[in-house]
Amino acid sequence: MQTLVLLALVGFAAQLVDGALGMAYGVTSTTLLLAIGANPASASASVHLAEIGTTLASGISHWRFGNVDWKVVLRIGIPGAIGAFLGATVLSSLSTDDAKPIMAGILLALGVYLLIRFTFRSLPKVNTAKPLRLRFLAPVGLVGGFLDATGGGGWGPVGTPALLASGRIEPRKVIGSIDTSEFLVSVAASIGFLIGLGAGGFDLGWVLALLIGGVLAAPLAAWLVRKLPPRLLGSLVGGVIVFTNARTILITAEATATVTTAVLLGIVVIWAAAVAFAVRTLRADRRAEAAAVAAGTDSAESDAAAGARDDAAVSAGVEPR
Repeated sequence: MQTLVLLALVGFAAQLVDGALGMAYGVTSTTLLLAIGANPASASASVHLAEIGTTLASGISHWRFGNVDWKVVLRIGIPGAIGAFLGATVLSSLSTDDAKPIMAGILLALGVYLLIRFTFRSLPKVNTAKPLRLRFLAPVGLVGGFLDATGGGGWGPVGTPALLASGRIEPRKVIGSIDTSEFLVSVAASIGFLIGLGAGGFDLGWVLALLIGGVLAAPLAAWLVRKLPPRLLGSLVGGVIVFTNARTILITAEATATVTTAVLLGIVVIWAAAVAFAVRTLRADRRAEAAAVAAGTDSAESDAAAGARDDAAVSAGVEPR
């Protein structure tokens, strides 16, 4: 019972992250499942089965709010489903001892990416005049789907930044289209795990707990995305994923206690520095925005005053300057 409650909290926390960033539900869930001793293949299989429900609900919500580009969904989702099926098949064929460090390595790389992406980089300007083409979306979908299944997550971390970096689709439609297409990825991955592991590869208790936690977190995530800046949340979550999976790799490699402690302390120091940098950048951005608003207000007031002077001059029969 305690494990199921913990997994519900995992699903809750993962959905908060995913709702605020448009990514990292699978990465966060799988990382925490591995941390409590779950089998890598079973962890990924259970997460993807739970995601069928969460992505369906998320996709319907985005569709109702007009956040979905259906051409993008199909062009990236179908290759993503193919990649996810292949990834599930590969992971199912590996032994637990082989799969655990491989999955931890993939998750570690994704965590580093999240940490760097949200700490140091800003979003590009959008030019919707140029549509996203299949030759760009298909490889992104294939790679994202494969990593999502083998790493227990990766669809959002691969797809969302790629679409944002293209500058050819609005950010809200990037999130909506990626979340909606993830339904296809989750279904394909679940079928792959079902074929490779059988029904016993899924822990239905885990699935139900993750699903309940995710559903309960969905409305709070919608509120959180308005309150907590993505830059800060991405830095915080990226650090958690890097720390947890680095620890898994060190334990698997049978590193000495001294080496393990030194590496983990180094990660904590870098993580703290990244979060501090993100906070400083946020404050600087807000000061710049406030200054721009103030400058715009001053300009509007100056124009209004000039207009008033001209009106007064006309009324007095004087040619305005």
